[in-house]
Amino acid sequence: MAKVLIVEDDIQLSKLVRDWLKMERHEVEVVNDGQEGLNRLKVYDYDLIVLDLELPVIGGMEILREFRATGKKTPVLILTGRTNIDDKELGLDSGADDYLTKPFHAKELTARIRALMRRVGGHIGSVLKSGDIELDRTTFTVKRTGVDVKLVPKEFALLEFLMKNPGTVFPAEALLNRVWSNESDATVEALTTCIKRLRKKLDVEGKDSIIRNVHGVGYGLRIDQNS
Repeated sequence: MAKVLIVEDDIQLSKLVRDWLKMERHEVEVVNDGQEGLNRLKVYDYDLIVLDLELPVIGGMEILREFRATGKKTPVLILTGRTNIDDKELGLDSGADDYLTKPFHAKELTARIRALMRRVGGHIGSVLKSGDIELDRTTFTVKRTGVDVKLVPKEFALLEFLMKNPGTVFPAEALLNRVWSNESDATVEALTTCIKRLRKKLDVEGKDSIIRNVHGVGYGLRIDQNS
């Protein structure tokens, strides 16, 4: 699951792309003008950016250049009606990772997004393991000691993020930023409730919780689960 920002002024198209990506279990935000898109990128972190070039207020190429000038490496997929090879070359040279010309098929879009995510985190693989917990990012299933554990999407997304960053402790605000949509009314209480549910479903009686809480710092996945 990835947190995706779509910056696209075609309302109908942006809704279609959002729905396609949500069907793929991604957390998706949509903005319809360049200024709002740039504002989001300055404040929040994303796993992938889908960016139109022809945008009101600030064009997509300017957004791309400003974003890359900050040193951020988040993959950017450009959507555009421009078919000129020089435009494609300019977009890629300005820091885009891929370029998709309108009109396009939903399957091609999602395939390109999967390819970009593999390129960034290809070493992670589709199956994550920590102790006796196994999370399959393709089938959206979780097992502990070989037994299926039923998680709701937000629980799965939080566990996946922690398993991708074993041993790292994240402040509550960072977890809300990376796992919850910035358009939601998520709070620290929503995070702690989600963690409580994960612990209830995955913890083993008599052993330390799989999610450790470092007082005053935040939460992280315990990497010594077999001890």
